[in-house]
This record gives sequence, C-alpha cells and structure tokens, in this order.
Amino acid sequence: MDIGEIARRAGVARSTVSYALSGKRPVSVETRRRIQLVIDELDYRPNASARALKEGRTRTVGLVIPPAGARLTSMQLDFVGSVVEAAARVDLDVLLSPSGGDGDRSFERLISGRRVDGVILMEILMEDPRVTRVAQSGVPFVTIGRIRDPDATWWVDMDYAPPVGRCVDHLADLGHRHIALVNRSTALVSAGYGPALRASEGFAEAVGRREVTGSEFCCEDDVAGGERCVAEILASRPSTTAIVTVNEAALPGVQRALERAGHEIPRTFSVAGVAADQWAEEFHPPLTAADVPSLAMGTAAVELLAERIADPDAPARHRLFAPTLSFRDSTGSAPRPSARPAFLSPAAPRRFREAAAD
Repeated sequence: MDIGEIARRAGVARSTVSYALSGKRPVSVETRRRIQLVIDELDYRPNASARALKEGRTRTVGLVIPPAGARLTSMQLDFVGSVVEAAARVDLDVLLSPSGGDGDRSFERLISGRRVDGVILMEILMEDPRVTRVAQSGVPFVTIGRIRDPDATWWVDMDYAPPVGRCVDHLADLGHRHIALVNRSTALVSAGYGPALRASEGFAEAVGRREVTGSEFCCEDDVAGGERCVAEILASRPSTTAIVTVNEAALPGVQRALERAGHEIPRTFSVAGVAADQWAEEFHPPLTAADVPSLAMGTAAVELLAERIADPDAPARHRLFAPTLSFRDSTGSAPRPSARPAFLSPAAPRRFREAAAD
C-alpha cells in the first residue's frame, strides 16, 4: 500500500498525505483525521524515507570498515555483526563503508553527503586522519579503538597491554624464561595501529618486571604469516618455549608450524594470547587467552552513538573493556631441555628448512 492509494481513499492529493505524514506543512484537523482513518483501516506503516523526512533524520548510521580488498578477521566480523544487530534493536540501518586506498572515496561520500546520522569507525590508529576528518565534518561519531589523545572523542576499546602482561605473568609462573610476542604485521605496527603498539608496550613491561627474556616479532595477518613467523622464532631464538600472540588470523599457521617442528602443545611449547573466543576454541588444544569482547564492544559503540546523536553537545564518553584471562589447555609448565625437540631436524619438511634459512 502506498501514499497514492491513501490519497485516493481519503479524497485528498498525494502531497496532502505527504505533508500529514512528514509535518512539513500544516494540514487541517479534519483532513488529518480523514487520512488517519484510512491509514488505520489499511494498517499502513510509513516507509523509512517517510519516517526520516518527518524526524529530520536518515535512521541510518555508517560503519567504516577496513578496505574492501582486505580479508576481515573473525574479530572484525564480530564487530560488524554486533553493530548491525545493536542498530536493528533501536530501529537503525547500517551502511558499510570501506576506508583506505580506493575506499577513501566511499568514506568521504559517507561523511560529506549527510547520508547517515552518525558514524562508527573501526581499526583506529594512534594518529588517525579519519578521526580528524569526521570531527571536522560535524557528523557525530564513535570509534572502536582510540587515538593517542582520546579524551575529547567518544570511543569503546579494550586495552591490550594488561591482558598481554597477564599472559606473560601466567607463562612466567609456569617456569617459562624465554617468551616471544607474535604481534600484528609490520605495516600495521609502522602505521601506528593502537592494539599492536599497546600489546608491544604491555609485553615489554611484563618481561622486564618478571625478569624473563622477551623477543617480539611482527607477523602477517594470515596462516602463511603465522608459519613463517614461528619458523623465524625457532631459528633465531631456539631457547623460546612459549609464545604470546595478538594475531588471531595467524593462529592456524602458528599451530601448524609448531607441530611440524616436532612440538607438542603444551608439553613442549606453550601458546597464549588475545583473541576472539571462536579462534581460541578452534586452536588445538584450546587457547589460553584474553577473549576480546567484540560483541559487547560493538553494542556499546551503537549505544554511545545513539546518545551522541540525541545530544550532540553532551560531554565525551567512553567505555574501556578489561577481559580476564581464560585458562584453557594450550599452556603448561616449561619443558626440561631434554624434552624439547631439536628444531628442524633433517627429517623436517624441506620447505621449512628453507624458510628457516631465509
């Protein structure tokens, strides 16, 4: 049923029905009553455009995601899903927009064309030009993650430093004296990606405090990257008996490389980290990890954005999540030297020997 049918049955012009629904122009009490009777009879519900016109809002929020060419991790997909679900609960639609590379044009259209009532930005850099740009546009926004000086912005985040430190403490308590951090990619670290830099800070603080040896490695966000990174760790730091990782996408490669090198988790090598619970449960054995509350964070981002849209002049608010460490089966006591396999024996796969040589 459309406005034309309502107008025909009420004996008025289409424009009169539109004015009655939108409130843009006055309509007499009697005419409005007649239109309303038809609407009630037909059980008509104005579409989203009509409601938006009446309210002066689009009822749509933008979610700025990594570039379209990048494969989203499970954690990132959880953020997207939670934002969409939380928005639906308050009758909001979500418009996805990539940023970075060619996606910057989409981002610019999103904030300059007034296509949305507000914006949620993901994957925040410590110095993030997108945050500066959307702030200049005047569009209400919330970030998942935070910039270096975040007091004036609205955000939700998880501080990676404490959970990484708790992983180091747990491994040190188990007797591990040589621990490696598998961080995110070199490109993300160099760009100033907040979680990667905070993970590095937390790791450095914890290994210093516990007086254990720590080494940090950047790792590409995929399975092959995890394999290469572990090969590098075992070749360059053969005394390493445990890994702390914040690179969930590399986890299958980490596991595969350790097994191919002859390690049995956790009997001869322990792994802990920060990851979405799906990745932690799919690791074999299940990963001891601080489970990122991505669903709760995405929901909180929508709630904060709705508050900011309703009151643009309200003082900045934020939520910092602090997940505890979930102890699963991937960590155990540090092995005795005699229990550890010789790395890359002649029987090891040839391509792994070559990877180590590189």
